[in-house]
Amino acid sequence: MELVSIQFSPWDKIYYFHPNNLLLKIKDKVIVETELGKDLGEVVGISVLEKDSQELAGLDIENIKPVLRVAEETDFEKIPSKEEKEKVLNECKQIKDNYNLPMKIIDVHFSYDSSRLTFAFIADGRIDFRELVKDLTKNFGKTIRLQQIGIRDEAKIMGDVGHCGKEICCRGHLTELNSISSEMAELQQCSHRGSDRISGICGRLMCCLAYEQKGYEELADKMPAIGKTVSFDGNRGVIVSHNILNQSVRVNLFNEKGDETGTIINVSLNRNKK
Repeated sequence: MELVSIQFSPWDKIYYFHPNNLLLKIKDKVIVETELGKDLGEVVGISVLEKDSQELAGLDIENIKPVLRVAEETDFEKIPSKEEKEKVLNECKQIKDNYNLPMKIIDVHFSYDSSRLTFAFIADGRIDFRELVKDLTKNFGKTIRLQQIGIRDEAKIMGDVGHCGKEICCRGHLTELNSISSEMAELQQCSHRGSDRISGICGRLMCCLAYEQKGYEELADKMPAIGKTVSFDGNRGVIVSHNILNQSVRVNLFNEKGDETGTIINVSLNRNKK
């Protein structure tokens, strides 16, 4: 079964739709019918799923809607200008301040049919914004949705330059923000550099730590265990640490009695290879 992944805003989750026999490609803008009404979204992925695939098993196939059509020039005319967007955001922030809620309004999405506004916000915990929604509904005369997003989503919206000197990945090619764990930094032996050097502008671990994770895992599988006793070039010792990228180990040498001497040398696993 062929499905297309569509996103309506950079911070929104991704939804599946049937391509409806349309020849779609990544970055195409399309008009779709959602549970809340018509909307304009961008194709961020195209998947061909097998009937018994785990991904397909988790989807409500019967309720997946078809793409209506590819967006036309007249459709883009309905997209509010930057000035209109800023005006609505500022009004929302002013009304929010009246309630003294611990939340930060980040962005707003206008539905294609102009029937609703979805405001994205960040907050440390759960917020009771029911009264705020009532006030916003009265002010704008539309259906109002408030969607809590993460701090990484804020960076994706605002954009910036990363440590590498290029545009941050989440602002460019990344469509999904996957989990980045401290174990990744430890395996890639860069956690000792300090959190500032391995964290992005969002304050979270950099997404690019995931890019080489599989390669490091494959290299790590080739390494002998720390604490293992080894013999090489007439010497014996115990492995005390790894350099995964260089495929080398640090060995604490034994003396004639088999005791550790404290003399540590680097030994390449590839030393005998031509």
